[in-house]
Amino acid sequence: MKFFRFLAVLAFFASATAGAASPEELIRPLQDRWAEIKYKTPEKQQEEAYQSLVQQARKLAEAHPGTAEILIWEGIALSSQAGAKGGLGALGLAKEARTRFEDALKLDEKALAGSAYTSLATLYAKVPGWPIGFGDKARAEELFRKSLAINPSGIDPNYFYGEYLLDRSRPGEARPYLEAALKAPPRPGRELADSGRRGEVEALLAKLAKEGK
Repeated sequence: MKFFRFLAVLAFFASATAGAASPEELIRPLQDRWAEIKYKTPEKQQEEAYQSLVQQARKLAEAHPGTAEILIWEGIALSSQAGAKGGLGALGLAKEARTRFEDALKLDEKALAGSAYTSLATLYAKVPGWPIGFGDKARAEELFRKSLAINPSGIDPNYFYGEYLLDRSRPGEARPYLEAALKAPPRPGRELADSGRRGEVEALLAKLAKEGK
């Protein structure tokens, strides 16, 4: 009887483990909702929608502590809300996002193909510098290069680094990264995000062409 009870316990734990969702599966609803907000929701409604996404991500992080992928997406939701909010009122959200990305990097710098580096670099690139905020262009470039070392063909690191280079008046350097972003392999299940991002890449390349750069 004891042997059969032992087998039953083993079967229970095996089924529980098999049924456990992977980090990628856990964050899929966050990714899908983010893409809907970013590319399908009117701008005036985006801040409130991102705020709800932050709350959703926070609950997921509380339920699955120490998961780098969830922390990255909580940070993305926070930084997206900051972008939609704008102004000095967004600085607190940006600081929270920075903390989430830094925490994720401590757990696994390669999680989601180095997305924490990409997102943190973008924050440093876009947030105002001292004495208003923590923005730092040199730090941004350092982080972009780390993200590209992990994911050299990814659409996001190439797009955001290309955008950064354009903002720094370095169009000749930007073009190869933007072109690489267009050639990035598709991400299964992220068709809306990929389509929207490619549109942003194409807009920057069209701007370069118009300016003859």
